Amino acid sequence: MTFLFDIGNVLLKLHFERFHQAVLGAPDAPLPDDLLALKDPYETGAITCDQFVTQSLAILQSDLSPSEFTAAWEDIFTLNQPMWEVVRRLHKEGHRLILFSNTNAIHARAFLKKFPDFSLFHHHHFSQEVGAIKPNDDFYQKAIDTYQLIPNETLYFDDLPENIDTGKRLGFQSWQYDLTDHQAALDWLEPRLK
Repeated sequence: MTFLFDIGNVLLKLHFERFHQAVLGAPDAPLPDDLLALKDPYETGAITCDQFVTQSLAILQSDLSPSEFTAAWEDIFTLNQPMWEVVRRLHKEGHRLILFSNTNAIHARAFLKKFPDFSLFHHHHFSQEVGAIKPNDDFYQKAIDTYQLIPNETLYFDDLPENIDTGKRLGFQSWQYDLTDHQAALDWLEPRLK
């Protein structure tokens, strides 16, 4: 069986407040709209890491160096250990595991290096590498084509309802994951493994 795993708030907990603290001086300080507007172009590979960092620092009018900004941008992840127990079990049982995530090159480089268990995954399908982003259909279709997925035989975990909606519409067995209710995901998963 094939499993697709989103990363943010599924495999890794996101702590963007650390980034806000480092670059804006307060964990709840809002990011400027111009900086938020860089997210999709960066996550689809339309702009490079250097362009993202340079443009972000200009928007913020920040005194941070590019390396300081990058370090703050990387420092937002901790493991969601209960889901990694699932990953280790599925890997041991011989299932095919695919990372299936909107992400960017700085973040991907950081979490793949920091958390060695990502090597348990057989493939990764990252937005910045495929030039498409969830919840758009083309992100999913490129994965179907690349990995010869059979949607109704593919189980998919994601935390965002719009991403799950696309997954369901395209035929994936899809579960909207909630960090605060891991047991619900296990209850959904167990009968599908029999």
